[in-house]
Amino acid sequence: MPETRVGRHAIHSVLSTDPELQQIVAMFVEEMPNRVARIERQWDAGDRDELRRSAHQLKGALGSYGFDELTPHALRLESLLAAEAPPDEVAAAVSELVAYCRRITATPR
Repeated sequence: MPETRVGRHAIHSVLSTDPELQQIVAMFVEEMPNRVARIERQWDAGDRDELRRSAHQLKGALGSYGFDELTPHALRLESLLAAEAPPDEVAAAVSELVAYCRRITATPR
């Protein structure tokens, strides 16, 4: 996958300061490496259908857990896959989404 220029600062959930939701946000963040690994495996295997499903599911989950700024990146990947975009465009979108997802944190701002 191509390298991306995604910043290095942590990405916080807008829900991370809500005492009632902090634990579920933390569980989502703990699960993110597994989601990222699945996306990378699907891309490496050339399984565009499953990758599109994963991007769609991640898009919804990111919004539900307060990572709204990442939702457009998952949507972009999903849209490129649905449009059967060229591999280089999809690879760039996968790399970007993965880079952003690796920066999420459950710690409050």
